[in-house]
Amino acid sequence: MSGTRFFRHVLVVLLASASAVVEETSRPVQPAGSAAGRAQRLNVLLITADDMNYDSPGITGCRVSSITPNLDRLASQGLRFVHAHVTIAVCQPSRSVLMTGRYPHRNGAMGFEAIREDVPTLQESLRAAGYLNGIFAKNKHLAPKSKFCWDVDIGGDALGHGRDPALYYKYAKAFFQQAKDAGKPFFLMANSQDPHRPFAGSAQEKQAGERDNDPPWPKASRYYKPDEVTIPGFLPDLPDVRKEVAEYFTSVHRCDETVGEILRALDETGLADGTVVMFLSDNGMAFPFAKTNCYLASTRTPWIVRWPGQTKPNTVDNEHMISGIDYMATILEAAGLPQVEGMDGRSFVPVLKGEPQGDRDLVHTVFNQTAGKQDFPMRCVQSKRFGYIFNAWSDGKTVFKNESQTGLTFDAMKKAAESNPQIAARVDFFLKRVPEEFYDFEKDPCALKNLIDDPRYAERINELRARLRKTMESTKDPLLAEFMKLGANKQAD
Repeated sequence: MSGTRFFRHVLVVLLASASAVVEETSRPVQPAGSAAGRAQRLNVLLITADDMNYDSPGITGCRVSSITPNLDRLASQGLRFVHAHVTIAVCQPSRSVLMTGRYPHRNGAMGFEAIREDVPTLQESLRAAGYLNGIFAKNKHLAPKSKFCWDVDIGGDALGHGRDPALYYKYAKAFFQQAKDAGKPFFLMANSQDPHRPFAGSAQEKQAGERDNDPPWPKASRYYKPDEVTIPGFLPDLPDVRKEVAEYFTSVHRCDETVGEILRALDETGLADGTVVMFLSDNGMAFPFAKTNCYLASTRTPWIVRWPGQTKPNTVDNEHMISGIDYMATILEAAGLPQVEGMDGRSFVPVLKGEPQGDRDLVHTVFNQTAGKQDFPMRCVQSKRFGYIFNAWSDGKTVFKNESQTGLTFDAMKKAAESNPQIAARVDFFLKRVPEEFYDFEKDPCALKNLIDDPRYAERINELRARLRKTMESTKDPLLAEFMKLGANKQAD
């Protein structure tokens, strides 16, 4: 090539390159549904525990040795909320709230029912944006199936009754690789069924194994002994209670191992940096005064968020109150997707980025129906310090019945009540309750002393009554008439 032709060739190449740069920088932003838009979307990994109390992980203050090293590590890499709650303390309705951003009476899943067909779901928004949607275990707890758009749907039986960490690793690795190979962003809801009853090593688990020969119930890598655990303050320290709490913590530890295996799979597929990871429990432990109630131990959840480049490592938020009803709105904003009309919750993305957000001083929680299809309607409003509960079912005659009364603990409490007046009073209160309860959780986090008739708290009680009434009115809560009839808010007028 002559010198002149060479320089002409170089000039053509340079001009072509410059034109390409101009074209690239001036190209409009790709729409959300386009291939380019999808490639830049945030991946979402939601890991849930089944019936884990807020204070069961080591990072939230549990003194049981080496109980949750993987959750503790995840918290050190991101943000942990001190005042996080689920909206309703029972499995299916709690998850339905997460995925609709609506209270149960607004999405149709008051108890163990499907949501209404006209209620939009998070999964529908994600599918429209090109996401690969996946769920592991607890899949029947989001219904109807047509509303949740699962591309990958792995039931609990394939995961060792939702309790085998090795199987979670296997399926998580395959799911992440599938999304990577397809060039799609993903949403995975990985639900551990630990530490739900039956607890690891318990008589209930043995009985379940005799009924369900296939698949086998997985063994735990470590079995805690009764003298190795701490007893929650809302339970009496009795030998059988201690034994069952040890079985519970064995299940907590196995749940933590499941979390570790899912995160290992994410790391190994190279997708961790583009993935927001959230961990929470769907409700409190399946013991009296926790699950299927509205106490602090019922709805408070160990909510951890790791969002690379957004959440600061090893940070703790002690200021803002967040709730499960805020989850859908938060994920939509984090993923850059439009908000959906009709949600009761709102995004806390600003908080994740370290910014203050107003009007996060209260959460509203509810309860309607047990898995046994028995109605015990309750409403609650909590601040960081105080909690007010309205028990619409409590009439002095109706007797409370829930899953937590199976196993060792409640039987031990009833037996001890025969000779111990304090335990007898607790058992009686658990079974019948009163229409109104009020607690100072700063002084009494275990809700042992009902202060509803204490004049020193009258102003606070009336304030929370009024806040509850306002929310019930704005959401057209079907319990509002009962709340008014009982005169629970008479001083709030």
